[in-house]
Amino acid sequence: TTTSGLTVTLSKDGSSGDFALEAGALVLGDQGICGIDEFDKMGNQHQALLEAMEQQSISLAKAGMVCSLPARTSIIAAANPVGGHYNKARTVSENLKMGSALLSRFDLVFILLDTPNEDHDHLLSEHVIAIRAGKQRTVSSATVARINSQDSNTSVLEVVSDKPLSERLKVVPGETIDLIPHQLLRKYIGYARQYVYPRLSTEAAQILQDFYLELRKQSQRLNSSPITTRQLESLIRLTEARARLELREEATKEDAEDIVEVMKYSMLGTYSDEFGNLDFERSQHGSGMSNRSTAKRFISALNNIAERTYNNLFQFQQLRQIAKELNIQVADFENFIGSLNDQGYLLKKGPKVYQLQT
Repeated sequence: TTTSGLTVTLSKDGSSGDFALEAGALVLGDQGICGIDEFDKMGNQHQALLEAMEQQSISLAKAGMVCSLPARTSIIAAANPVGGHYNKARTVSENLKMGSALLSRFDLVFILLDTPNEDHDHLLSEHVIAIRAGKQRTVSSATVARINSQDSNTSVLEVVSDKPLSERLKVVPGETIDLIPHQLLRKYIGYARQYVYPRLSTEAAQILQDFYLELRKQSQRLNSSPITTRQLESLIRLTEARARLELREEATKEDAEDIVEVMKYSMLGTYSDEFGNLDFERSQHGSGMSNRSTAKRFISALNNIAERTYNNLFQFQQLRQIAKELNIQVADFENFIGSLNDQGYLLKKGPKVYQLQT
């Protein structure tokens, strides 16, 4: 996937010499959905999506042409972690090599780990075999599970409802489900998107506000700032979408409670460390608090050396020696330098050569 393929490109006609606009996937998918696979393979081309995801439009100023094209598109993206394995000791941004500006524009981020589970593996193998045999399953037993954290009693993400959404969505053993035909489902979604525009009720707005303020308070207490007004806007959009799903003109208290639970589920994967505990000093957009303080001390030392020597280029072994002198201990120093590179503190100029950017 290229920037031109997603946004818009300006091409010149060989015979007439006139310029013409060629719309990309986001423009063609206006008022629809755009699915992007292998999102991590885009490299440094993610920046082209920032305007489309924030302003729902794409601006172009090239060859004397200035225009703005609508891109009111919902983006569903799938990405693989670096090296093919998700390291829970690192954050989402570090695992995907993706900038925080882009990640923060997604309303929900789910981490899908392939962990051994006998029931799930049995259902999945049945599904694959049924597809290969040309059969259509009539029973769906997909369930949602989440390992409870040891720190759930003190967490704002703790699910306090007696019957959480995941429990209500579970299929009772032996229960059969009539699958909705694809064509009917497409018509239903199209009708809901075109004609239904729910508004938040007072109770729903209060629930979303309370949850957002509690998240802000907790992040402030831990001296981190992963929670912004974008999270509140996401909560509002998702709650309205929950009501739209049932063709209702008003988003109720129950809609807000369901969305708060979905948001909690999404954030649990983001804030869980490698031991399965909730660590609110982490965020999906950077590194953990301990890593940030270590990085700050390391970059400060590099700044002092650069000012003293009038040289902001450092060899990898030189960086390792500086870290050793500062008594900086990290599990993987190469990943530590790579994280600083991803966050823009260091710029890789060549093999084992880095330039200080601050």
